[in-house]
Amino acid sequence: MLSKKSQYAFKALGYLTEKYNEGPILISEIAKKKKIPLKFLENILLELKKADILDSKKGKGGGYFLKKSPEKTKVATIIRLVNGPISMLPCVSLYFYERCKNCNEKHCGLHDMMIEVRDATLNIVENRTLKDLVDY
Repeated sequence: MLSKKSQYAFKALGYLTEKYNEGPILISEIAKKKKIPLKFLENILLELKKADILDSKKGKGGGYFLKKSPEKTKVATIIRLVNGPISMLPCVSLYFYERCKNCNEKHCGLHDMMIEVRDATLNIVENRTLKDLVDY
């Protein structure tokens, strides 16, 4: 399940995608238009900036903007960054793998099924970008 933080991140990124060619956007504008608490949004955007998804400009005409074109940022990248693993079980995660306690992965039907779920999900989110989140 996507956390509230992830949902806010996607709302903000969707707004920045819509405004991609308009230059930096004030954080207060994003918060107001997308109904995101300002303090929460500040933390999210800072995290996305540290991860090289966003950049910012200070001073007059400043704000946040996408560092790359919306077509170049995959939905999966944002999910992993803000939400964590895409897989539903840690034993099938590609980037956040952890062995399940008291489980034999070689003979676990749940493990095998969740690999299929993970792969189907990845097929979608690895092939969608921020551009796919907005209607022009």
